[in-house]
Amino acid sequence: MAVTLATLRRYAVARTFPAPRSLADALDNLGFVQADPIRAPARAQDLILRQRVGGYRAGDLERRYPALAVDEDFFVNYGFLAHRAHPLMHPRGGFGAWPSPGKRVAESVLAFVRQHGPVHPREVDAHFAHGAVTNYWGGSSSATTHVLDHLHYRGLLRVVRRDAGIRVYAPRDAWPAVVSAPERRARQDALVDLAAGLYAPLPAATLSWLVRRLRYAAPQWRAAIDAILARAHRRLASARVDGVTYYWPAAESPTAAPDAPDVVRLLAPFDPLTWDRRRFEHCWGWPYRFEAYTPAPKRQFGYYALPLLWRDVVVGWVNAVVRDGRLHLTPGFVTGRAPRDRGFRAAWDEEVQAFARFLGCETAAPRRPPRR
Repeated sequence: MAVTLATLRRYAVARTFPAPRSLADALDNLGFVQADPIRAPARAQDLILRQRVGGYRAGDLERRYPALAVDEDFFVNYGFLAHRAHPLMHPRGGFGAWPSPGKRVAESVLAFVRQHGPVHPREVDAHFAHGAVTNYWGGSSSATTHVLDHLHYRGLLRVVRRDAGIRVYAPRDAWPAVVSAPERRARQDALVDLAAGLYAPLPAATLSWLVRRLRYAAPQWRAAIDAILARAHRRLASARVDGVTYYWPAAESPTAAPDAPDVVRLLAPFDPLTWDRRRFEHCWGWPYRFEAYTPAPKRQFGYYALPLLWRDVVVGWVNAVVRDGRLHLTPGFVTGRAPRDRGFRAAWDEEVQAFARFLGCETAAPRRPPRR
């Protein structure tokens, strides 16, 4: 049976939203959950997990993190990696020179954490009083935070918890070396499979972009990126659909995906279903944009617009704000009005109430989308 655009949409939704699981099982199944610090009205990681974990409440990941088999780290983006996936990237190498304030300071900080850990950055700062450095965006940030971030990235520290959103670090045991070429290739391919399993079906251009992002996940394998991508093209299943070549795990069949249920979902801007803007526009025919960093006068959708999925079609977006314990929703629709399909209004009401429970709101308003 030929794979069509409708088939891809149905397949993407079916594989992205399995039956709700426990938090531990969902994290292991996903392998990676992208994180974002903006809370409008909840952080991206919570918005992603609420669609996949039964009874999930905003903040559950942070509250339960110390007891979960998961680590904060950088993969293709920064987020939470299942324990099964985390060792694939380490030990990292190929860093070059230590960034400011330098290797000697980093070694002193590492020795302090090994002696005192777990430690909050302010404890380290109070001991060393490092001052400030220029961060990646050209602004000023704490030199202590800068050093701890780099020690964490190099696999020398791990995040053991967060206090009021601030990472608390502890020393990590040394990673065993990867000594054989077959083991290196197996780990490289497993990292690709992790990305493909999370974001499939993938347009060819997105697959290439993801594989090239592995230079940050595993900089020691930067020189092997072209070979890794070539193997991915051979290993993954593919088809050309409406002028675009798509890839997905070889064990899966897009044509076997069931029809989407009559469900409305408010999604995170970084949800695996909506994360790839290239696929989004090809599959749903309109250009959703994340506009938190867009000047307000230039925004089309809103500061933190949540894609609105109905069955297997993203029909619009929703801006959500909590004021005085009440959830206020402002929906927008691609066609200018809410779908007239039988069941949409009931599904909308159910999702609004579920979203309010997730946020801990007592009431939710408005309960129904406008007709226009």
